[in-house]
Amino acid sequence: MRIPRPVRASALVALPAALLVACSSADSGPPATGGSPTAGAGAAPATAEATRQPASTAAPEDATAPSAGSTPPPERVRDAFAGLQATLSDGCTTEGQCAYFLGRVYDELERLDQAMKADPKGPGHFPEPIEWIAGLRSTIGTDRSYPNLRAHRGELVGTRDRINTWMQDHPDDYR
Repeated sequence: MRIPRPVRASALVALPAALLVACSSADSGPPATGGSPTAGAGAAPATAEATRQPASTAAPEDATAPSAGSTPPPERVRDAFAGLQATLSDGCTTEGQCAYFLGRVYDELERLDQAMKADPKGPGHFPEPIEWIAGLRSTIGTDRSYPNLRAHRGELVGTRDRINTWMQDHPDDYR
């Protein structure tokens, strides 16, 4: 049996509407005070009563969620090295792109330095890269502006490339 198209369309509209009314009418009983929800002062006690919860019904804290005072685990060397490797195909073609590129190389070297120092194998496992980054940091100083990074572009890219070569010779450290 074939149902005419207008009947099918009205049935498709009526069914969700009926479900919506059924779901919303279950929660729309009269307020606890007997007044209307817009009754002003009569609605205040019901609202206060509804928001008051006994201590025993408080939601338990999720044991897997980190506490407010906890710190995230240190970044893994392989993840930080992947970020540094992502800069290998970048370069300076325009001033804006060059500023981004040099800033990113510096940031990725800092991330890798922190990851190496926090690695369970210890910072002594990565002596050369940590030393090279420290040398770069002292050369660049505290000025992270684009003109200063541009002036030290050779050192930035050179340090990145030396570390990339070193890490390629130590594949167990990033796989």
